[in-house]
Amino acid sequence: MNKNSGPANGEAKLQYGPSGFRVLRAGNHVFCAMSGVPIPLDELRYWSVEHQEAYASAQLATERLAP
Repeated sequence: MNKNSGPANGEAKLQYGPSGFRVLRAGNHVFCAMSGVPIPLDELRYWSVEHQEAYASAQLATERLAP
């Protein structure tokens, strides 16, 4: 996970990788792709590399990625 210095207000733009993410645009949160709730970057634990989206919980990630 890379931290980006500078203003950290608003929605961040991230590139999700298999073991972390890269900050493309500084911000302090991203939105869950399933629920729409904001996820502070320091609490972000679940995402999809394939779909390039974040999830607020393991349950939401599992629901989204289920066949």
